[in-house]
Amino acid sequence: MSILSDNFVNLSDFYEKQILDLIKLSEKFKQGYQVYLKEPVYVANLFFENSTRTHTSFYMAESRLGLKIVDINTSTSSVKKGESLSDTVKTLQALGTSIEVIRHKTTGWYSSIIKDSNVKTSIVNAGDGAGQHPSQSLLDLMTIYEEFGTFKGLNVGIIGDLSHSRVAKSDAQILHKLGANLYFSGPREWYDSEFDLYGKYDSFDNIIDKLDITMLLRVQLERLNEDSVNQFKANEYHERFGLNTNRMNRMKPSSIIMHPAPVNRGVEIDSSLVECSQSRIFKQMENGVFARMAILANILKNKKLLFEEITYE
Repeated sequence: MSILSDNFVNLSDFYEKQILDLIKLSEKFKQGYQVYLKEPVYVANLFFENSTRTHTSFYMAESRLGLKIVDINTSTSSVKKGESLSDTVKTLQALGTSIEVIRHKTTGWYSSIIKDSNVKTSIVNAGDGAGQHPSQSLLDLMTIYEEFGTFKGLNVGIIGDLSHSRVAKSDAQILHKLGANLYFSGPREWYDSEFDLYGKYDSFDNIIDKLDITMLLRVQLERLNEDSVNQFKANEYHERFGLNTNRMNRMKPSSIIMHPAPVNRGVEIDSSLVECSQSRIFKQMENGVFARMAILANILKNKKLLFEEITYE
């Protein structure tokens, strides 16, 4: 089954076989696989929210694929003058871009754009508000697959600021689809009932010893109201919901620690555990380049911009 899509906005749009093919293609790129462009291809990066890992990771992926990169300074773009995001996309398309990688604070910003018949450039969702983060999900899946070779039956705990996390939503949906058992924990006021569709809520201490993957989430203070920010106590959060040495000692020896980063050391996780033997946090970042190469290469294939046909094995 080929992966037929000129856009990449939500990993849940893909079938299980297609997701596994993307993971395998990511692995091939990690092992040195190369593709070759028929002609110069221009890609624009528009990040309307702050980003280090995702922005740099896409830049590295684009560079490795030989794409011509147009990095837009969104703080001085015409959006600041009142131009709609849709018109910005069409402007860059008119100037010659074939792919546009966009992060925007509005949840679901891409929905109307990809339905617009005048938009021919391919859209890659690099994060939409508290909605989806599909490229992060793919690199997370790649990291888990490298470790366990399967998703079925794995016990995955997603811990922390659930209601504000696009990573939590993306990963919960796709891991459930792939057959993992999901557990959620964190402050009750940051738990959304939509997660009931994918797993169950419990205290961190009740689930830590059964988890194969402990996935910690950053506390997103920038998405909280002023009162919540003022009431937040990092040390109290760490004691109740963070991964400390005592909880670490209860983890299965074969289990791994993940975090989409940036990591708040001493809040979500003890600083000493960020790079411990069971942590895969920096491995996730490394895998992000190859996962994003796979996303972009698949789009290039569908747009018939590659010399050769991609194989996923």
